[in-house]
Amino acid sequence: MPTKSSRPLLLGAIAILLAGGVVAGGLYSRHSQGRQLKEGAAERSVPTVSLVAMQDAPSSGLELPARIEAWARAPIYARVSGYLAGWNVDIGAPVKAGQVLARIDTPDLDQDLKGAQAQLAVARTGLTLAEGTAKRWQNLVAQNAVSRQEADEKQNDFMSRQSSVQALQASVERQQALKRYTALTAPFDGVVTARNTDVGALVSVGGAAGSELFVVSDLRRLRVYVQVPQRQVALVKPGTRAEVSVPERPGRTWAATVQSQSQAISAGSGTMLVQLAVDNPKGELLPGAFANVRFDVAAPADVVTVPPGALILGKDGVRVATLDAGNRVRIRQVRIGRDMGNAVELGGGVGRADRIIDSPPDGIAEGDLVRVAQAAPAGRKAG
Repeated sequence: MPTKSSRPLLLGAIAILLAGGVVAGGLYSRHSQGRQLKEGAAERSVPTVSLVAMQDAPSSGLELPARIEAWARAPIYARVSGYLAGWNVDIGAPVKAGQVLARIDTPDLDQDLKGAQAQLAVARTGLTLAEGTAKRWQNLVAQNAVSRQEADEKQNDFMSRQSSVQALQASVERQQALKRYTALTAPFDGVVTARNTDVGALVSVGGAAGSELFVVSDLRRLRVYVQVPQRQVALVKPGTRAEVSVPERPGRTWAATVQSQSQAISAGSGTMLVQLAVDNPKGELLPGAFANVRFDVAAPADVVTVPPGALILGKDGVRVATLDAGNRVRIRQVRIGRDMGNAVELGGGVGRADRIIDSPPDGIAEGDLVRVAQAAPAGRKAG
């Protein structure tokens, strides 16, 4: 039992121990909080990112703008000069092969033909006379009444006149052939799609673009021209089925078939010209119109489709940020194959096995360490 003299010492020791415990507890608490702050700061310095859900390519096929042209289009030009005497058909009128569209009055040609015929008649009269003279001189040579040289001269005169008659005959036939061109006729069954003349108009010979008098087009079948991007060229082959639609007839489609390809890539557009054929029995499709062509082709299985927010656009081109096994950022250069609005089909640079960051933070760089928020589900259809 402590004595009265030792009791103050004991109380002082207890007080010192208590004070030391309080100080030690405060120091430990401060150290623990500092460590937690450091860990939190380090954790916040590593950005958290989400991964792109690998989207399957849309199953809507390949849709491209196109241009419609008539299967056969024949501009009708004047072969002779004159004045339009009259026309028989107007735009939109169906015509048959050989049907007369218009007639041209050719007064100059008529006078030239009459002059050529008159010259031919005079030449034929002279030929008949020269023929008779040559025969008589040949008989006189046999009787030794004239010299052989004189007889040969008459024979040469006859042959010269014969050649002149043949030349004049050819000239008359040429004028007569031109006279047949005064009637403008349709070369095939079709529709008159243009009339660029009227009665009394001066008509001149020519074949320059814009100087045609009529245009006849065959609308029973049409050609459809479409520029196919180089990446999709291998998917479009002769015989490939397609659907054609036009904006003036919403909800309607016409079956078309690929007929031929240009077999060359345009350096300016990076596309290849493809020609399709479409039947147009009711004349609902119009030549010169713009249309949309949807090819019934499947997208390649390895195509990567991502949302537009996954793309990094800058002076270095189009890139995406991917993650390696250690969650380190790897910047990849990519090429846009097809922009579908809410999704972008990449033409190369990444594969379906790559982990692509969705909406990468500003300033993200090669080799940065990031944390993945959650795993993205695979196989979702692109909207």
